[in-house]
Amino acid sequence: MSTSTQTLAGTPWKQGVKDAIPLLGGYIPVAISFGLISVQSGFSVLETILISAFIYAGASQFLFVAMAASGAPLWLVVIMTLLINARHIVYGPNLSPYLNHDKKWLPLMHGLTDQIFALAHARLPQLPDQARIGWYTGAAVLAWLSWVAGTALGAIAGDELTQRWPLINDILPFALPALFFVLIVPRCNNRLWTLTIALSAVAAVILKMLGYPNVAIPLAAMSGAVLFYSLKNQRILGGQ
Repeated sequence: MSTSTQTLAGTPWKQGVKDAIPLLGGYIPVAISFGLISVQSGFSVLETILISAFIYAGASQFLFVAMAASGAPLWLVVIMTLLINARHIVYGPNLSPYLNHDKKWLPLMHGLTDQIFALAHARLPQLPDQARIGWYTGAAVLAWLSWVAGTALGAIAGDELTQRWPLINDILPFALPALFFVLIVPRCNNRLWTLTIALSAVAAVILKMLGYPNVAIPLAAMSGAVLFYSLKNQRILGGQ
């Protein structure tokens, strides 16, 4: 075991917190936006904070608030929220092999988001078994707390912030895409991944321009996955 691994194993949760800090640049602005929108839709400050604390599902929260405010039936709101979160059917099983030695990982899956999944999928294989659950706990809890705190800020002071600094309204929509971009770029470390990510991006843009925004992301992701495994199995580009 290397010296760096030994140091990490001593305080894995601190390393998880450290690794998750860059995520806050995307989480907090989007959470502020959600808090503001939720209150404007008729939810109280407390209800808004509880939505972020217990649903904690990003885009699903925006949909939940919009549908509830429009008077949509509860069963439809629940179904649509579950459909948006269906990607977790893939996320959980991909991380469980790294965490299943400790059953505490089951409740910690509440903290699993797109960004935490991407971060954990890259970092957990590099960690010793005894450090993984601590690392994941630190990263997931920090991300969750930042989301709840950002929501509270948006719900309590969102109107005042946007009135004082109108530019915030233009900046907030770019926070989450910028966060995903930061997570993706380091993956472009070989030709296989670079080509896969480029194809997915181009496919998403083309589908959007053709008037199919709702299916652009899932279809682009599928096309990228097909290309990745096809090239990998044929060893055309090689590398990981």
